[in-house]
Amino acid sequence: MLKFSSLFEERLDILLSKVLNQSRSQISKIIKDNLVSINNKKIDKNSYKVKCKDEIYINLPQIKTIHQQYTPKFDVEILYEDDDILVLNKGPNIVVHGASSVKEATLVDWLLLRGYALSNLNGEYRAGLVHRLDKGTSGAIVIAKNNQAHQFLAQQLLDKSMGRIYLALCDLPLKEDKMCNEKAIIRCPNNRLKKITTKNILNPHAKSAKTEFLNLLNSSKCALIGAKLYTGRTHQIRVHLADFNRYILGDDLYGYKGKIKYNRVMLHAYLIYFIHPKTRELLFIKAPIFDDFKQILKENFTQGEIDEKISLSHLKCSFGF
Repeated sequence: MLKFSSLFEERLDILLSKVLNQSRSQISKIIKDNLVSINNKKIDKNSYKVKCKDEIYINLPQIKTIHQQYTPKFDVEILYEDDDILVLNKGPNIVVHGASSVKEATLVDWLLLRGYALSNLNGEYRAGLVHRLDKGTSGAIVIAKNNQAHQFLAQQLLDKSMGRIYLALCDLPLKEDKMCNEKAIIRCPNNRLKKITTKNILNPHAKSAKTEFLNLLNSSKCALIGAKLYTGRTHQIRVHLADFNRYILGDDLYGYKGKIKYNRVMLHAYLIYFIHPKTRELLFIKAPIFDDFKQILKENFTQGEIDEKISLSHLKCSFGF
């Protein structure tokens, strides 16, 4: 049983979709199965208008998990911590959360092993997770320590007041200094691990997506591209760059064909900004770049060039936030 108080006025299905990080169709089934109560009254309408401070109860099926089946052999840098939130710098090749197919320690395992109190709105597999990063992607990830913080942060993902800026090392620069890709994303019919773009927004499986890209640095061997997420679809940056025929170093799944092999996709969640759920302060948090990514930068650009182009002032001016 999950219980939380609504912080906003919103349609029931929309509110639960963003809080539980589930699709609208999944949420609709939960509601139609009479698993949701508001102020101790069963609610079976998706369109029910939730009011601020309504008490919401969700009788979700028990999730069976095996805690710490794999003991983490990695550590994670803490970028920010208080009683409500935790911001971590996830290392490359660390899985964020468990699943039936995952046979290794995850970031959630690391959090549980250290005894962190975490929100449970996403279930135990995804305890505390407000958003996710792919296994190979490194960088900033926000963890909610309680359900109130989780709900407040989830709302910011929806209304775009939370911003996420990524750095991608690619084979070629963009054709234009600044480009935006708003094509919807669907699963590739020929490869279940892969996503592709589609112009058919009427496709019931298509998910809206938007990424803004910016040329930052360019050399004869690679280009550093900045990416600002407006939505958070699986593999979104990788898919949208591939749609431009630009490929991230090491991203064999989406078309990288360089001679140099890398042990991960060279994508880093560099900057995240959001309003703190309790203090309402606007926070900007940068995640230091890891050595493998940093080495490629140093081989192709001067430190002065790097510092200038990834500075907070330059990114704020260029992306307009």
